[in-house]
Amino acid sequence: MTVLALLTLVLHGAIAGLFYAFSMSVMPGLNAVEPAQAEAVMRSINRKILNPWLFLPFMGAPVAALITGLLTDGPAATWYFVAAGVNFVGSFLVTVVANVPMNNALDQGTLPFARYSPRWTAFNTLRTAACFVSLVSVGIALTY
Repeated sequence: MTVLALLTLVLHGAIAGLFYAFSMSVMPGLNAVEPAQAEAVMRSINRKILNPWLFLPFMGAPVAALITGLLTDGPAATWYFVAAGVNFVGSFLVTVVANVPMNNALDQGTLPFARYSPRWTAFNTLRTAACFVSLVSVGIALTY
């Protein structure tokens, strides 16, 4: 059980850190170069990021929290369920509904980087906040 709980913590930390890095460094860096360069780099990032190292924390964090919550009792279980729900809504659903469609539009050339970047970053910052709330929730669960 301890291994599963720690895995849950690590997965939440990994996805929170990834999203945080995009909002605080990748996107500002792209905003500092010519839009055509930024579009090309972001297209490349969007293609290369689709790999098991993304999918493991992205999909694994809410699933691990849910499973850990189901196998735990008392207040800790509630905190794991909070982590799973916040992560699912704030990370998974926001990604599917907002960020991925914008990525696809950028890839197809139908959304210029000047319009893409502020919207994408706002939704990414929302994902970041949700993932940090989930991470803290897992941390709280570990205290019980």
